[in-house]
Amino acid sequence: MSTFKAIVIDKTTTGQNAALKNFDESELMEGDVTFRPEWSTVNYKDGLAVTGKAPVVRRFPMIAGIDGAGTVETSTHPDWKPGDQVILTGWGCGETHLGCYAGKARVKGDWLVPLPAGMTGRDAMVIGTAGFTAMLALMALERQGVTPDRGPVVVTGAAGGVGSVAVALLARRGYHVVASTGRPQQATYLQSLGAAEVIDRAELTAAPRPLGRERWAGGIDTVGSVTLANLLSMTRYGGAIAACGLAGGMDLPTSVAPFILRGVSLIGIDSVMCPQPVRRQAWARLSTDLDRQKMAQMSEEIALSGVIDAGRRILEGHVRGRLVVRIG
Repeated sequence: MSTFKAIVIDKTTTGQNAALKNFDESELMEGDVTFRPEWSTVNYKDGLAVTGKAPVVRRFPMIAGIDGAGTVETSTHPDWKPGDQVILTGWGCGETHLGCYAGKARVKGDWLVPLPAGMTGRDAMVIGTAGFTAMLALMALERQGVTPDRGPVVVTGAAGGVGSVAVALLARRGYHVVASTGRPQQATYLQSLGAAEVIDRAELTAAPRPLGRERWAGGIDTVGSVTLANLLSMTRYGGAIAACGLAGGMDLPTSVAPFILRGVSLIGIDSVMCPQPVRRQAWARLSTDLDRQKMAQMSEEIALSGVIDAGRRILEGHVRGRLVVRIG
């Protein structure tokens, strides 16, 4: 068996430690597909994992990295053969199953989706879990009847990974996008992605009222807590908010008023255990609905050796858009 470079998280007497080190292929976990990750990305959850800021990792040692795109090396799964280009996001990788910040990964073939035609592995990881989540949120709003003619839609944490992709996707679909950010210096960037308005997140951090002035038909929230409560109170009659993040906290200090007086819907978005048919639909749409020039604007490339520092930066709010990781 060979060894390869990987970002490995080990348990220590004071918590945990992440480091780039050699990992033996014989220590990979069970799975019917072994593939070679060529690209990965840094999501907020990856930042939590490599810094130990939250109990994301459930077994040690753990190879971090919840996303990967690469080439199948060996397979006993009927859907995959050597040479196939695949995408992996979620399913507990980097948490309970060894992840993709590595030269090799062994996983269940049922977790993989094919790389869409016309998309490179790098493109897929510019999108990653963050962009995949943004598309799931958009699809949920569409199912709820939140269409461009219904009025503005708001995106919180708009300069982050999920937020950047959400702004670009919604704008391309014809929505009037209100981008909320705590980084006013990113206003030009958000407008370049398609935001029609940029507001300061302070507008959404006051103590929430049961009902506020109706401002938007729907939204995608990456923050949670007080911000989400304010979004709900300001959503128009029959609107919907898709919630997919907790950067501001896991609590939700709201009331039933938006739900029973305005018919507002709160839709939870989970990307980790999302069923395969929905995954494939989302990736098919990402391959056509996301402007490639916008993808280039929102992405920065780093090496595997830069992941741990990037994890710290993303938690500190110093990362704009998407970080794509070159493996190897």
